[in-house]
Amino acid sequence: MKKIQTTILLILILLLMVPIGLKAQTDTIRVPADTVAAPPDTAYGKIASHELLVTYDKTTHIIFPSAIRYVDLGSENITAGKAEEAENVLRVKAAVKNFENGCNLSVITEDGKFYNFNVWFSEYPDVLTLNFASGEHLNKDQVERQGQNTVIFKELGTRQATVPGLVMKTLYQQSKAIIRHIGSESFGIQILLKGIFTLDGQLYFVLQFKNATHIPFAIDFISFKVLDKKIAKRTVMQERVIKPLREYLELSQVDGTSVQKNVYLLEQMTIPDDKLLVIEIYEKNGGRHQFLRIENADLVKARPVKQMHLDFK
Repeated sequence: MKKIQTTILLILILLLMVPIGLKAQTDTIRVPADTVAAPPDTAYGKIASHELLVTYDKTTHIIFPSAIRYVDLGSENITAGKAEEAENVLRVKAAVKNFENGCNLSVITEDGKFYNFNVWFSEYPDVLTLNFASGEHLNKDQVERQGQNTVIFKELGTRQATVPGLVMKTLYQQSKAIIRHIGSESFGIQILLKGIFTLDGQLYFVLQFKNATHIPFAIDFISFKVLDKKIAKRTVMQERVIKPLREYLELSQVDGTSVQKNVYLLEQMTIPDDKLLVIEIYEKNGGRHQFLRIENADLVKARPVKQMHLDFK
């Protein structure tokens, strides 16, 4: 009997110990604070700052991938503002010569990105153009013309200048003539309209310049005007000047016995049948001026860019 009582007592003791053990397993484990560390590759919202050197006599340009929406200057020692007609280019320069204490510059762009700069004065900064659009910093005043910079112009709407640039580059490289009946030739100079293309409410005009003489053809200016067909003597009231939005090359001269090409971007237009679009090419210090006359029937036949292959290289 005593043996049975002893056994029952032991069982009761064991049953009482089980909850205690379970409770012990649920207690919080305390770890010394100095042993806690974040994983080495984990970031907690830290935004890296970029070093920016500015000077008093020259302007530093920062090209962002998207339009600028907010700019904050940390000091009156610097000035900043968006470049004219460009939505994603910021101009920065020193407002005070030789300021000693650095300051910060913050920029928020339309795509939601935040940029912070530590700004310092330098008499001769090595970099005058920072290009975040292509991920590179350009030394001095050298900015590559094609494919590297993404500048957003107001005239181009929300489309980045990269797309018109690609269109112009592709048209420039193409040799096939879409239009064969519009041109001007005199004094050994020949100008041909090779094609008219359209994209997003804009027109691309491809011109070929041929100089058959040994005397360089220096271009003073090129203008696009809408003129009345019936009026021989033009006045200011009878003409409408159309300013190109962009041109592929800054073509200033066609060397002797050479052929050049250029592409001009204009706003989309149509004109009445009693008017002409006239492209005027004037020679600098010379008289070998050329005139191309374009009918409305030619404008409405502009070829859509979607029918051509763009060169994204």
